[in-house]
Amino acid sequence: MTLNIEEEVIVDFEFDYKKIAELTVNGALDEENFPFEAEVSLTLVNNERIHEINKEFREIDRPTDVLSFPLIEYAGAGNFDKIEDSDDNFNPDTGEAMLGDIIISVEKVYEQAECYGHSPMREYAFLITHSMLHLMGYDHMTPEEASVMEQKQKNILDKLGIGR
Repeated sequence: MTLNIEEEVIVDFEFDYKKIAELTVNGALDEENFPFEAEVSLTLVNNERIHEINKEFREIDRPTDVLSFPLIEYAGAGNFDKIEDSDDNFNPDTGEAMLGDIIISVEKVYEQAECYGHSPMREYAFLITHSMLHLMGYDHMTPEEASVMEQKQKNILDKLGIGR
């Protein structure tokens, strides 16, 4: 697994955010039994930057906590059967499946950790987990989809020992 991390802001977490990102991405891939080596990009930004991206790509004029940009289209959430049908899904240099990009607002990590009464590390891991599920075809547009995602998020974080 290749995890490319880019910091557009000073990241002052009191935990090893690179290690937590790697553990969380791997935890999500393992939980979903993703059958290929994968490549994921993670960019850490401030509220101003994620606001710009949110407005540009989603036409929502406010900052958000995390944005996910999947690069693979799936037959269904967590259905990886057709990935090999397109060479475009794989990095020609490494052979890894290019899942997509995750963008997280570091400011929102702190804001939401305080709001929800848990640690910034837990919030950061949660946002990565949530985004990884999006990168593997899951969504939460209906109550049923939201329920599936919530349970999967809980399972992944519980297995990693990252609770509230």
